[in-house]
Amino acid sequence: MGSDCVACEPLRYPDTRRDDYVVDNYHGVPISDPYRWLEDPDSKEVKEFVEKQMKVTESVLSNCNYREKLHACMTKSFDYPRYGCPFQRGNKYFYFHNPGLCPHRVLYIQDSLNDEGEVLLDPNQLSEDGTVALRVCEVSHDAKYLAYGLSSSGSDWLTLQVMCVANKTIEPDKLSWLKFTSISWTHDTKGFFYCRFPAPKDSENMDAGTEVNVNHNHQLYYHLLGTKQSEDILCWENLENPTHILEARLSDDGKYLLMNICQGAIPLNKFYCCNLSTLPNGLEGHKRDDLLPFVKLIDDFEARYEAIANDDTIFTFLTNKQAPRYKVVRVDLKKPDHWIEVLQESKNDVIESVLPINRNQMIVTYLSDCKHVLQIRDFESGALLHKLPIDIGSIDYISARREDNMFFVKFSSFINPGVVYRYDLKPTGPDSKVLRDTVVPGFDQAEYHVNQVFVHSKDGTRVPAFIVAPKDIELDGSHPCLLYGYGGYGISLTPSFDMTRVVLARHLGVVFCVANIRGGGEYGEEWHQGGSLANKQNSFDDFVSVAEYLISKGYTNPSKLCIEGGSNGGILIGACINQRPDLFGCALAHAGVMDMLRYHKFTIGHAWVHEFGCSDREEDFRYLIKYSPLHNVRRPWEDSSTKATQYPSCMLLTADHDDRVVPLHTLKLLATMQHELCTSVKNSPQVNPIIGRISRKSGHGCGSSTQIMIDKSVDCYSFMAKALGASWKD
Repeated sequence: MGSDCVACEPLRYPDTRRDDYVVDNYHGVPISDPYRWLEDPDSKEVKEFVEKQMKVTESVLSNCNYREKLHACMTKSFDYPRYGCPFQRGNKYFYFHNPGLCPHRVLYIQDSLNDEGEVLLDPNQLSEDGTVALRVCEVSHDAKYLAYGLSSSGSDWLTLQVMCVANKTIEPDKLSWLKFTSISWTHDTKGFFYCRFPAPKDSENMDAGTEVNVNHNHQLYYHLLGTKQSEDILCWENLENPTHILEARLSDDGKYLLMNICQGAIPLNKFYCCNLSTLPNGLEGHKRDDLLPFVKLIDDFEARYEAIANDDTIFTFLTNKQAPRYKVVRVDLKKPDHWIEVLQESKNDVIESVLPINRNQMIVTYLSDCKHVLQIRDFESGALLHKLPIDIGSIDYISARREDNMFFVKFSSFINPGVVYRYDLKPTGPDSKVLRDTVVPGFDQAEYHVNQVFVHSKDGTRVPAFIVAPKDIELDGSHPCLLYGYGGYGISLTPSFDMTRVVLARHLGVVFCVANIRGGGEYGEEWHQGGSLANKQNSFDDFVSVAEYLISKGYTNPSKLCIEGGSNGGILIGACINQRPDLFGCALAHAGVMDMLRYHKFTIGHAWVHEFGCSDREEDFRYLIKYSPLHNVRRPWEDSSTKATQYPSCMLLTADHDDRVVPLHTLKLLATMQHELCTSVKNSPQVNPIIGRISRKSGHGCGSSTQIMIDKSVDCYSFMAKALGASWKD
């Protein structure tokens, strides 16, 4: 890459111990795991490995010319006010707001929409360094109490506390070891439901978030306000199925406790409900360790069922049963075998959400070619009443209650930083007005063009992608380009605003592209299944095809193309650089699941088995071993089938308190790549750096402070700019 490369001479990487005696037998196939010792985050040797790697990384980043400029521009550019949707409880309104560079958004309360908001809870006051974050909260129906969960250093573990809203005093209630939970208050405000795991062994001495022990036995509890957590009522657990994850909330009428039992992170669930009014002594008098008498309406994992609303015993659901793009159905608990279709599956679009409103209507959000469409439909018949005009972009959030005729919508797009609309449903039709509009100083969306293209993948599948570029761009193949992808769990990537991309476009001339590859939910469950389990290779093929399209159309060239993804998207990046090192100039892999043979053995990894498969099963092992990033690092200069002489410049990112995708994935792949491509080869052609960025006191990304996000972006993109030979423009 000539003078533009990050390191024109090979880096001096640390000598990392290999234990060649660690070999596992997978269905008759021996697989060595020489860096197994990197799985222990508390060992002295692992900590020393991390320190040495961070020194190498800093030596590279300190030579990235635009790092300081990028930091100044990022910091200045992020200093603009951002608002969330208001939501109503009792006679009060609540909303989140970040005035600019605060570490975390602040929760405000107001008596009416016209009043100036008053701070209710400011998580920025809870830690000096911004490492304590508000992750979940719920206001009681009468707006008397706020229950909220805090995490430290980015961990998924939550500590829950309760505030009296009127005087902002903190109640003595304090609950620990919550994870993957919502909070649901009973309508009498006496208490709330929540989910937790049993406290880990030696929990008093552990640094929550750095452990790798598996999370088993998710439990549903009811907490009575003013009591100790040890007195909470155990509502449900299933020790025979320790990997199940629970989701629970009260129905809108407060009568039923609704519970989804999830088999991992895929869109399938059982649905149980409990009529709380039938408890002979009420919740308060229920025996602490007697499970609640749930009715098992859906008792297998045949589809996804999301309860939308109920009218006494009549329940309405959004489901993908025999409808991969979803439909709305209804059933009476008194006649559980008689289901009625209310809104049929669309031929092309995906029903993404349904919210009841105005007693007899519902707000329906469709996903149409990766863009949102908003409609008002009749709740009983499903008939279309109104189409709500919105620009091409994404509905980020809808705040609505069934008893109201007013609701709020947060909208954004690649070039719209966000606007909150207020809708009033009147007899003459919906009336909308802008409640809050986000203004970014110096940003003019008219300077940019968003183009949606459709690319044919390796097997001929039509794959959508969005390209964001300056309007006056010349397609001569000279531009640095950032290609982003995910492709997993049925999660859809829709147009969203990111100030980082604006800075990169403005000052480094970067073209940005999002690839809507298989494995996501952009076209429903069939699209998801097309990129999961044994079909995972389709995700990589789709991504590569989009990269080749960008090159063929003159947006960029291989030496100017950077690919990026996180978590499941980290697998994507790891697999693509192994399979096509010739196609990219730089790669940024955030918190990737890199060891596909052992991922299920750590924290919540078992929840992903239904997405990826499991190496314990021979059939699954046969396809996992073919793409697992850790097990497919190859020297491209020894492979006659590729034009590549080396891997692109690579930055692998993780965080010390990531207890979702634990750091060992990144550390093991980092050690493997450095050994295989660099240290074990005399006069190796690999001069592009292979480095790791390990964040301290942060986690998988949720709850990261503004400054942590800016610092990470600066390191990533200054590294990218150097690797791609990008030029700075003021």
